[in-house]
Amino acid sequence: MSIYDINVKTIDGKETTLEEYKGKVLLIVNLASKCGFTPQYEGLQKLYSSLGSKGFEILGFPSNQFREEPGTNEEIKSFCQLNYGVTFPLFDKVEVRGANIHPLYKYLSEKAPFQGWDLNDATQKKFHGINAERNPEFLDDGSVKWNFTKFLIDKEGKVVKRFDSWITPEEIEDDIKALL
Repeated sequence: MSIYDINVKTIDGKETTLEEYKGKVLLIVNLASKCGFTPQYEGLQKLYSSLGSKGFEILGFPSNQFREEPGTNEEIKSFCQLNYGVTFPLFDKVEVRGANIHPLYKYLSEKAPFQGWDLNDATQKKFHGINAERNPEFLDDGSVKWNFTKFLIDKEGKVVKRFDSWITPEEIEDDIKALL
């Protein structure tokens, strides 16, 4: 199976696959409007504005699994456009781990699993504690740990790298440019 075979639904409810993004560098991100990492929308949009014409796409997948994206698709789309001027494609709300994980996130997490916690880093230590308290079964597996986890996909559809929530869009720009 290829990433391009996975069925997804746009934020407007249209069923599709990722086939239309074949041949482009992709950054797939799980999003949330009420998260401490929500300001990353600004950096994501900046990347999209500067690199989109060079064969780069950001695909945003809202998720409420961390209780920070309670809105409807319409509310999410409006929030993103009004507050951050988001023009990159947004998709239907998905689950990014657990029994009802969306096939896309199952694929991404298998190809680029979580690599572990650096408990000397204050941010990672904080999210380790939150995960340990709320969902200890996901603490040390390969799953997504929080909102704004980013997966970088090359032009052939290979998952190249995973950037966890605390890695900002600005920090990964060179990784993206290297694939363009």
